[in-house]
Amino acid sequence: MSGGSDRTVSRETESATQKSTGGRKSAPKDTAGGSGFVYNGISSNDTPIGAAAHRASQVLHPGSVMLPKPPKRRMLTIANQKGGVGKTTTAVNLAAALAIQGLTVLVVDLDPQGNASTALGVEHHSGVPSSYEVLIGEVTATEAIQQSPHNERLFCIPATIDLAGAEIELVSMVAREGRLKTALADLDKMDADFILIDCPPSLGLLTVNALVAATEVLIPIQCEYYALEGVGQLLRNIELVQSHLNPSLHVSTVILTMYDGRTKLADQVAEEVRKHFGDAVLRAVIPRSVKVSEAPGYGMTVLDYDPGSRGAMSYLDAGRELAARSMVDTEGTQEHKAR
Repeated sequence: MSGGSDRTVSRETESATQKSTGGRKSAPKDTAGGSGFVYNGISSNDTPIGAAAHRASQVLHPGSVMLPKPPKRRMLTIANQKGGVGKTTTAVNLAAALAIQGLTVLVVDLDPQGNASTALGVEHHSGVPSSYEVLIGEVTATEAIQQSPHNERLFCIPATIDLAGAEIELVSMVAREGRLKTALADLDKMDADFILIDCPPSLGLLTVNALVAATEVLIPIQCEYYALEGVGQLLRNIELVQSHLNPSLHVSTVILTMYDGRTKLADQVAEEVRKHFGDAVLRAVIPRSVKVSEAPGYGMTVLDYDPGSRGAMSYLDAGRELAARSMVDTEGTQEHKAR
């Protein structure tokens, strides 16, 4: 896929440059940094297509720039009961960003819609071993894992439509809130650096299971009106889980999504979120992007669909920042405690 894309981008860049120079074409030569080429004194990186091609090349061929492995495995639950804030989008693209830069990542799809499974390109039709069978104890977590075709270091426990009825079935089960934690203990032999759990847009038993299983919570918050509405209830639920089921749980990361720099509202929301959550908020902000929205329709993350796009680069930055925090934040030293 990447080879054909690079050739297409190169032809488009060459055509655009010929038009801008009246059809005069000079032999390409390397720039000083070796990261582009020059036509009649115009660097390919100075054109929009050329710049995108250069960024895509950096994503697809990261070279020796690999992220440090965390001192111990990090397990993050990505939660927000408000729908449409970018939970699944953040889960799959952060996972892809970490994997493309050398870390081994497992995504546990706990949303009956199965959108994370779709974006990662794994099978999730009825009958496939999934998070539903893992929760009710029919299969082990190891047996349900599939490797994403997009990256050899990216794995997924998919979700099928069977998961839709799991909350009702869990009600009568023993230790219903801790079934996912018990099941994921089977993964101790797996050399995963990060485990990301994608939750449904609710605060039901599936989300509670995810909060009990993880040590960290990552909250995506959209830069729009009513952004913080409902987050208070999520924080209260996290406190309840801390008190009764999982004392090590803490909100370690908040990521701002759907940021539109053209509006004052986005800046106001970002400022309010940073004021409330402090250092837990990542510096990297995810912009509102058509490419990010289109990618799942092709069974891809945005880093596979359009690696040179702003959305892809933003998730790469967020992945780097998340990995860098592992060196100082694994034990919760910088955790934000809801007040």
